[in-house]
Amino acid sequence: MQSLISRGILSPVALPATSMTKGERTRQALLEAGVERFARDGYRRTSVAEIARDAGLSSTAAYVYFPNKEALFLAAVDEDAAAVIEEGLSSLTDDLDLDRWQQTLIYALLAAIGRHPLARRVLAGLEPEFTVRLLTIPALEQLRRVSADRLRRQQRAGQVRLDIDPVPMANGLVTIILSLLMSLLQTGTDAAAVLGPDVAAVMEAALSPLPVGSSPRIR
Repeated sequence: MQSLISRGILSPVALPATSMTKGERTRQALLEAGVERFARDGYRRTSVAEIARDAGLSSTAAYVYFPNKEALFLAAVDEDAAAVIEEGLSSLTDDLDLDRWQQTLIYALLAAIGRHPLARRVLAGLEPEFTVRLLTIPALEQLRRVSADRLRRQQRAGQVRLDIDPVPMANGLVTIILSLLMSLLQTGTDAAAVLGPDVAAVMEAALSPLPVGSSPRIR
């Protein structure tokens, strides 16, 4: 499968070191150290000085790239979340219908989250002051765009009703996926129990093509 990065769907989580400038390498080192330290110790018990030291830098050097600890934390969360989404989307194929695509994506994201501890920490509710901020990180915006593109393709294929706007629908789908992931991580619920017939019924009712004789309008 062609890389999602090369197709322009996702931004690179980390560029090859040989193609990065010194500043880009320094910023990347801070992000990697931040992901590890924030995941292990949490936001409140982590300092910028500790992250800078882990990255082999001075404390003042970190502030050249991030104005404060909160900015570094949000960038580190986005870095880890982008890696989760890249792994999850890379496991999908284009021949899945929308309901199976959503369920497969959730399972794939759950598997990937196990390899990305900072994303897992935030989704598990261990950083409650940042839970709402999670909705605005760039990685999720990319997932919304991928979902909207898929809805458009399935509209053209006659698999999704034509009278819906793919953009707000994709936003809603991503919100549902995020909510389900948070519920699964915070309650320890088996994924199969959450992704059962009820969720499928809601998706089918919202997206199935209208009956013959109706006059949908494609957006």
